[in-house]
Amino acid sequence: MSNLGGMPTSADADRPSVYVETYGCQMNVSDSELITGVLSARGYRSVAAPQTADIILLNTCAVREHAEQRVAQRVRHLIGQRKGGRRVRIGLAGCMAQHHREALLARIPGLDFVVGPDGYRHLPDLLESEEAFAEVRLDKTETYDDIVPVRGESVRAWLTIMRGCNRFCTFCVVPYVRGRERSIVPEVLEEELHRIAAEGYREVVLLGQTVNAYRSGGTDFGDLLRMAASIDRIERVRFTSPHPADFDDSSLAAMRDCNKVSPYVHLPLQSASDRILRAMDRGHTVDEYRRLVDRLRDTVPGVALSTDIIVGYPGETSEDFEATSSMMEEIGFDHAYLFKYSPREATRAFKIEETVTEDEKSERLARLISEQEARSLHINQGLVGHDVEVLVEGPAKRQKHWLAGKTAHFKTVVFEPKTTPVDAARALGELAKVRIEAATSHTLRGVEID
Repeated sequence: MSNLGGMPTSADADRPSVYVETYGCQMNVSDSELITGVLSARGYRSVAAPQTADIILLNTCAVREHAEQRVAQRVRHLIGQRKGGRRVRIGLAGCMAQHHREALLARIPGLDFVVGPDGYRHLPDLLESEEAFAEVRLDKTETYDDIVPVRGESVRAWLTIMRGCNRFCTFCVVPYVRGRERSIVPEVLEEELHRIAAEGYREVVLLGQTVNAYRSGGTDFGDLLRMAASIDRIERVRFTSPHPADFDDSSLAAMRDCNKVSPYVHLPLQSASDRILRAMDRGHTVDEYRRLVDRLRDTVPGVALSTDIIVGYPGETSEDFEATSSMMEEIGFDHAYLFKYSPREATRAFKIEETVTEDEKSERLARLISEQEARSLHINQGLVGHDVEVLVEGPAKRQKHWLAGKTAHFKTVVFEPKTTPVDAARALGELAKVRIEAATSHTLRGVEID
């Protein structure tokens, strides 16, 4: 969860205030910045806490049932905190709003509005009415390419290069709540990349549901990587999340040729059983995935890999699960996001009878987590004694006077700077050379060197 907001000034006193709270993936973070941009252009000011807001908006995720339950609990709490006197309007935006549409207004008494991912530009006009509303129409052409996002303070900028998804994996609700693929034209993206650099961001992350499916005229995803890497003052370029079936030679060549493109790929696998992959309609086989990993490692030596895995998909046998466990060990992922299958209404898998009990799902998930923790620890310990370049993101959370940041391989590093105390604001966005002295499965620890 994250929130966008700032401190109001005296000149802002008469402007309506909005608090945006974000749940879910990086696409939702990017959309919250977009929403803030839309509302800011119409006179709204951002605030950092719901207690001071005229409008409270929760930007939501619908990928898993647990995420929706968490948001529903949060919005009911906020509604319960609303007191008489000043009118505070509370709404839901994003994927959960699109998933359940008008039903949310009846299901959550006191909720004032819901708006889907294609309705953000209409928010200012809709908020002028005191009536409850649901703006949940999908728009085949909406890309918000004329909206300037309001980004938070960070070294990292999110840049949505395409919206929607054409894949329709059987377990995934995203195509139903975000619509079909549409790519933003490269001229708009180039202008936004220059704006990102001018605003002082040192890293840009290109976003899309299947980001490497980007196509606009004669420009493909590899061309876009090269464009981003050519921008002065941007030091690192990352992207998420690619689809294995959309990785082509152009993208691989750009990763090879552009030093600014991080040697890190999040490559969702979901299962290492061909039978389950076919049932999921993933569009690739286990062997095709394996060959892609080989090509990535041949093209970008030392590339770090992470993945997504779902356990307990309907029909998954113990043999299927063992195949997934074995392949995770074979590939040697640096990190993995591991989940139990969660049936989502409107997906093709929703009506399929589940064959794996919750207890079995939990056992399988716990085992993969344990195996991955050990694997990540082993990989990270192999970096002890090595020097890495860290993009400083701010002070470390636990170690006083230490700094924290990410390597090009997207590993978290906390380190002791050369001199203390350090000016953390000055250090933000600097590149520090750090010698790694210790490692856990999630974090590297070190000391800054000359």
